[in-house]
Amino acid sequence: MNELTPIPTTTAKDWASDQEVRWCPGCGDYAVLKAVQRTMPDLGTAREKTVFVSGIGCSSRFPYYMATYGFHTIHGRAPAFATGIKLANPELDVWIITGDGDALSIGGNHTMHVLRRNLDCQILLFNNEIYGLTKGQYSPTSRPGTRSPSTPFGSVDRPITPCMFALGSGARFIARGIDVHKNLPDVLRAAHAHKGASFVEIFQNCIVYNDEVFASFTEKKSAGQKQLWLQPGEKMLFDGGTKGLALDIEALALKVVDGTDPSVIVHNPKNRGIAAMLIEMREDEDFPVALGVIYEDARPTFEQAVIEQNAAAASGKTPDLQALVARGQTWQITKEPREL
Repeated sequence: MNELTPIPTTTAKDWASDQEVRWCPGCGDYAVLKAVQRTMPDLGTAREKTVFVSGIGCSSRFPYYMATYGFHTIHGRAPAFATGIKLANPELDVWIITGDGDALSIGGNHTMHVLRRNLDCQILLFNNEIYGLTKGQYSPTSRPGTRSPSTPFGSVDRPITPCMFALGSGARFIARGIDVHKNLPDVLRAAHAHKGASFVEIFQNCIVYNDEVFASFTEKKSAGQKQLWLQPGEKMLFDGGTKGLALDIEALALKVVDGTDPSVIVHNPKNRGIAAMLIEMREDEDFPVALGVIYEDARPTFEQAVIEQNAAAASGKTPDLQALVARGQTWQITKEPREL
């Protein structure tokens, strides 16, 4: 299939495999899977040119349920596999599916490097603040006081903020979504449209080991007051437009103001400083949780730089494997080996 060949129209069912979906009843992973399957027909890509790559964890079963190519790899190493796949065939549409433990504990090093390199891929990090597959140990994103089989008296660790980790690693696209929210497909479409590494944190409920950990801002009764869905070029308003965010110049920090206040900030995704402030807002204070596209500022991708470098290195040269083998110190054995 080339650029002139139209991509056949598909539906969400076309992107669903024939495998039985196996997660705990009520798991937020079901909602994310359906959101992705509903979104794929809108992206203009073909199933045979799409690859889902995962590591280890509950979310990492994802490739089995997509009617595309897929790799279920090893713990934390999905970014390394995805990098090899993209370099081998840059035309492929590569998605990395991971969790807070897979990506930020054993895989933290690999996640950092795929972001700083800016490989053209979509990274969906399912954050439920717990290790679900291995029966509920605390994870790098678990909050202080989290009781689990590995922290029966409550965790004393300071958690990682995934989007801040991504920002510090040099990510050029950072967004957030909620597993069951109607806006998740919009976030996925924006991530796919970005040329480079797109990092999307999805707040995902683990009904067995960490149920309702995000209830303070996901429950229907509190969603309006505690969710700020960002839109480029629009004011940062929430709580039905009655409240907004402004910049406290003296403190160099965000503050909540009346929605009619002229100082309410207009969202500029390229403002890295404001993005950091948005990421750090805590819903247990007076602030909402920033959702949608928080930061986006494109730059050249890793695989494009590799392609250009290889082309420059090969320019004006004729491939000659024999000459390459014979370069440097070589020798030829002419005598028959002695009998032992």
